[in-house]
Amino acid sequence: MPKTKYPIFKSLHRGEKGFTLIELLIVVAILGVIAAVVALNIGSFMGTGTEEAANTEAHQVQTAVIAYMTNEGEPTWSGTVGPPGTSGGPADYLMNPGLLQADYTVSDGEITAANTTADSKWTDCVFANGQWTC
Repeated sequence: MPKTKYPIFKSLHRGEKGFTLIELLIVVAILGVIAAVVALNIGSFMGTGTEEAANTEAHQVQTAVIAYMTNEGEPTWSGTVGPPGTSGGPADYLMNPGLLQADYTVSDGEITAANTTADSKWTDCVFANGQWTC
């Protein structure tokens, strides 16, 4: 064995040339357990982004309806907001009215129903009680 400058390295090189099979198997088992825990937790996050985006859009439409009613001095408003390419009414108070993912039916200033459009990202979402559920 060649001489080293540092005495600590002498003890590390004496008789050991690598990891044993048991040590490697333990490391692989630990990594497997960690991977299983991570994989199970990732499943709970799937779909939450879609539902949050849908509820955010519904909130923006409701805010636009309120802004329209306030600006126009109307105590109530009923109609539809959201088909791509529409403008006028509350749609003018939205940033991108043509990019809405749903058509919203408003009655007396409140969203009463919503249906996803044909190009919707929310094919499995349902609107009920003022909230989207995906």
